[in-house]
Amino acid sequence: GRAGGGRAPRLVGKFAMSAGETLDWDLTWFPSYSDPPEPPDAYTALAETVEFWSDWAAHLEVETDHRDLVRRSLLVLRALTHLETGGIVAAPTASLPEFFGGSRNWDYRYVWLRDAALTIEVAIRHGLTDGASLWRNWLLRAVAGDAKDVRIMYGLAGERDLVELELDNLAGYEKSRPVRIGNGAADQYQADVVGEVMIALHELRAAGVEEDEYTWGLQRSLLEYCEENLDRKDHGIWEMRGDVHHFTHGRVMMWAAFDRGVRAVEEHGLEGPVGRWRELRERLAHEIEAHGFDADLNSYTQTYDNTEVDASLLQLPHTGYLDYDDPRMLGTIERIEAELCTEEGFVYRYRTEGGMDGLEGDEYTFTLCTLWLVEQYAFSGRLDEAEELLGRVVATTSDVGLLAEQYDVASGRMAGNFPQAFSHLALIRAADAVRDCQEGS
Repeated sequence: GRAGGGRAPRLVGKFAMSAGETLDWDLTWFPSYSDPPEPPDAYTALAETVEFWSDWAAHLEVETDHRDLVRRSLLVLRALTHLETGGIVAAPTASLPEFFGGSRNWDYRYVWLRDAALTIEVAIRHGLTDGASLWRNWLLRAVAGDAKDVRIMYGLAGERDLVELELDNLAGYEKSRPVRIGNGAADQYQADVVGEVMIALHELRAAGVEEDEYTWGLQRSLLEYCEENLDRKDHGIWEMRGDVHHFTHGRVMMWAAFDRGVRAVEEHGLEGPVGRWRELRERLAHEIEAHGFDADLNSYTQTYDNTEVDASLLQLPHTGYLDYDDPRMLGTIERIEAELCTEEGFVYRYRTEGGMDGLEGDEYTFTLCTLWLVEQYAFSGRLDEAEELLGRVVATTSDVGLLAEQYDVASGRMAGNFPQAFSHLALIRAADAVRDCQEGS
């Protein structure tokens, strides 16, 4: 029947059942001009679904602590990957708040090059090179013919038009408004993205996935794009909506892009202007040390024009730019612990005071960043602390092992879009790091 009462129409129904009986419902959408599709047999569909995921999970290579959660995280990453296009969405939800009752509500149902590249790295490590190759094919289609204007994010099939809209008729989760669909960050320039893509494709190459003229040609085009935007300021990895800057993390990722180009020539015999790439790599390293490191504070800084610290700096050793136990990195960690960590060790992305990100309000700790700190502890000889902090993050997962984007320590609640690829890939990496260091100790 149809119920009204002054509210939007809705469908309701009552069904009488006796003990031992089962009923199933098929929720179907189709265009009004098409014939209704045949409903599936629910029990057959369920059996096929269980078989598909069981077969897929049987091939996972997981030998870490928290094995069940790592396997669950790999399953989540696969579930966020479109079967036909290979696109990996950052999360399947939109406008779940980063602060309850606040305005930091974003649509994450798109493919960020950064998120997808980081996902590929963990997929390769766990024997999922076929899935990684599927993503590379998605990238080729999305960027092909347009490498001079690389976007930071695309739709699942490579769409570029992701206009951000506010749905004023919706109240929002716990009155967190505005509710947004689409994402205006798609129009931003973010200097780190090419570096993350080049690192992922380097790992794919090292895992034995062959390059051809087309795939390597794309990477050369990306490095040309990098060079053309070498001195351009950007919005940073956190997609700040304030002024543009030279973010230290972004400059190091640009260094990593040219570094992987050089290594492709030196280690894999590919062709390219390696002399020019070496020159640009050296220039960036000199610039980073001159402008992105504060000798008085013994710390890298968020941007070239401030002395703030930022959790993105936790990624510097991952690029190969410096070692995890380098004194400059250890000094940076001291500041992150003092300025961005809660007593429990959970990490904020940056200090929101002062409005540098161009947004009102606050946000909770960022699960990805906390897990990056686990990696840092493990690889810099603080294995006990790494294991302890990883355990604290694991304790925040839902009853079915899922993680959102952020975690509110005070209320013990997850926040932000859910489940979040960033958080799950970081959990896998953190568990891998702890395992590597346990074996090496």
